Amino acid sequence: MKMRLNVLGQPAQLNGNVESTGASGNTTLEGGVLVREAAFDPETVLTEDAVRRACASVFDPEIPVNILDLGLIYAIDLSQVPDVAIDMTLTAPACPVAGELVGQVADAVAALGGVRRVTMRLVWDPPWTQARMSEAARFELGLL
Repeated sequence: MKMRLNVLGQPAQLNGNVESTGASGNTTLEGGVLVREAAFDPETVLTEDAVRRACASVFDPEIPVNILDLGLIYAIDLSQVPDVAIDMTLTAPACPVAGELVGQVADAVAALGGVRRVTMRLVWDPPWTQARMSEAARFELGLL
């Protein structure tokens, strides 16, 4: 299934460029965009649900809730399968685990067999608020 959801904001500006190797392949982080190459398996069918489950497997280390339920994933673009593009944000621009969380999401999605490349865009507009959290996340954090 090919679709684009809620394309929001512009890439954040991060200082400098970083090139490294993640668990799933080569990674480049430049100007708020992280690109991770993956070991593509053409036999695996990629679905939005699989990408959402992969995102939900990543937890903010300071909050016991996954990043999907926290509302940090703004868009999942499968229009160029086997390439996946994801817009995500953080709870605050000064989040100390910014690069770590973005990389963990890229690793989780790149581990899906039907993915060739994951492009992560870190966006700040609109700003994250608690209103973006799922009901389950609000319950888990005692906000209901």
